[in-house]
Amino acid sequence: MDFLILFGCLFGLLVLGVPIGVCLGCGTLAVMLLTTDMSAMLLAQACFTGLDSFTLLAIPFFVVAGDFMMYGGISRRLLNLFNALIGHVTGGLADVTTVACMFFAAISGSGPATVSAIGTFMIPEMENKKYDPAFAAALTACAGAIGVIIPPSIPFIIYAVAVGSSVSDLFLAGAIPGILIGVLLMVVSYLMAKKNGWHGNDKRGTRQEVWKAFKDSILAILSPIIILGSIYAGVCSPTEAAVTGVVYSFIIGAFVYRELKWKHIVKSMIDAALIDGSTIFMVGITTCLGRVLTLKAIPIRLCDWLATFTNSNAVILLMVAALLLIVGCFMDNISATIILAPILLPTAVKCGLTPVQFGVVMTMLLAIGFITPPYGINLFVASQLSGVPLLRIAKRAVPLMLAMLVASLFTIFIPQISMALVYLAH
Repeated sequence: MDFLILFGCLFGLLVLGVPIGVCLGCGTLAVMLLTTDMSAMLLAQACFTGLDSFTLLAIPFFVVAGDFMMYGGISRRLLNLFNALIGHVTGGLADVTTVACMFFAAISGSGPATVSAIGTFMIPEMENKKYDPAFAAALTACAGAIGVIIPPSIPFIIYAVAVGSSVSDLFLAGAIPGILIGVLLMVVSYLMAKKNGWHGNDKRGTRQEVWKAFKDSILAILSPIIILGSIYAGVCSPTEAAVTGVVYSFIIGAFVYRELKWKHIVKSMIDAALIDGSTIFMVGITTCLGRVLTLKAIPIRLCDWLATFTNSNAVILLMVAALLLIVGCFMDNISATIILAPILLPTAVKCGLTPVQFGVVMTMLLAIGFITPPYGINLFVASQLSGVPLLRIAKRAVPLMLAMLVASLFTIFIPQISMALVYLAH
């Protein structure tokens, strides 16, 4: 009964167009009042407790750092370097797009921001080289999803707060799966480029051109090294590293490259406020939701219910993966993580996954939702940048999404892919 009340309120209000944070709060409050003797005051108290987290400060700082690097010319210089290195091979511009998205992912922590930063330059460039515009947009949308997997990652921070996991361990665990997705996307891009005759640049970049591009981008290359290196070296916490990224990107963009203007700074602050405001509201609510879920033993009951269908842990994990893929089609990554992580984690752990591994898998599967209608926010961004209808892009993205799904399944059933660096670090 409590399960039906919670999710009935949640999805019923969602259908009516109520903001998801309010839906979550109403569902939690309904369960508290109708099925327990808990005071409604606990909702407010739990929200305050949930927001009293130093880790959550990393979210707005990573958003600002990513925007500063995009507006300050850092992303463009990275593209120039990768274009000089690999732009001449078959499907080279597609590879440049993928590698640039992977590199920018190590700066911004956001999927849509990565699509916007890289797609602004690369989609027109691929079109000029006779690539199918729909494929150019689809590749950028898919590669942009790596932004939430390769560290730093905003969804990883949210997951860590929601289930009490380590942000640093999640950042380490996301590196190899993110690279794996990038490699598989490059393989698919190469095969499609070879089939359709999409060639790279007319000639290989000379040593002088590569050296010039490298010198121009050296400060851009240092940005993810500084951010991630400070975390893994134990010098900074993720929040402190995010602040370091903001300061570094501001200095480079405003005083070295001199492309970061006041209007960009203001827009970056507004973006951070909008994203952080909506996110932390839901994080506060989910703290109370977690207490209610624990009190009512809903995660344990869900695990027992799934076990009635099969005794195979692999099949149960595939059922969980299918659920996450479906949810990702209709809900953004952060909201889905906040709602489902506390519910599904006990099932995943019982089936042999560690909390850190499940956090990576969950983020990877939900990231595919960035490219699937009707939610598909990366599709919307790519469509706006390219002028190609959304459904055409989605159709072209199917083989690329299958590559992302294969990488997700590898990460589920081969723990070393996500956990190798974590074990080495400890």
